[in-house]
Amino acid sequence: MKITVITGSPRKHGNSIAMTEAFMKEAEKCGHTIQRFDAVTMKINGCHACMTCYKSGKACSFNEEFDAIASSILESDGIVFTMPVYWYSIPAQIKGIIDCLFSLVVGEKDVAGKKWGLITCCEEHDLSVMDGVRIPLEKSAALLKWESVGEVLIPGVLNEGDINKSEGCQQAAELAHKF
Repeated sequence: MKITVITGSPRKHGNSIAMTEAFMKEAEKCGHTIQRFDAVTMKINGCHACMTCYKSGKACSFNEEFDAIASSILESDGIVFTMPVYWYSIPAQIKGIIDCLFSLVVGEKDVAGKKWGLITCCEEHDLSVMDGVRIPLEKSAALLKWESVGEVLIPGVLNEGDINKSEGCQQAAELAHKF
């Protein structure tokens, strides 16, 4: 399978990135092809609701860099979103990308049936803290008619390296086998 991975962490060596790398390494061992996009290095703002998606040939009239992500999603069999929880929600670094997924709907792109997964972590030990990431992505994926293959939800990690005291990387690697 071809899998698009979209990360939303500003930390190059953060906990969600460590899980992302564990997922990618295992997915490649399984024979999958990965294309990774790091939201923090891209200049993508939220949707302008201009409804001109794909009218100029590009996915988004305002966010040129989103076009590469949209193209990758269209060509992929699976999509994985990875991010930490920021203030009980989706980090701003990736939210613009998620909002721009609207272009796939406006542009009437056939994306139904793709598999998707989520990898996220948070500082607190309460799993419900991740609801602000999990629920919006589940609803978005349902709208796009994507099939969930699994979620890796790891609580209790804050500082870089804390993920190594958990099963996060192992669970992320196991997620690769579900694609």
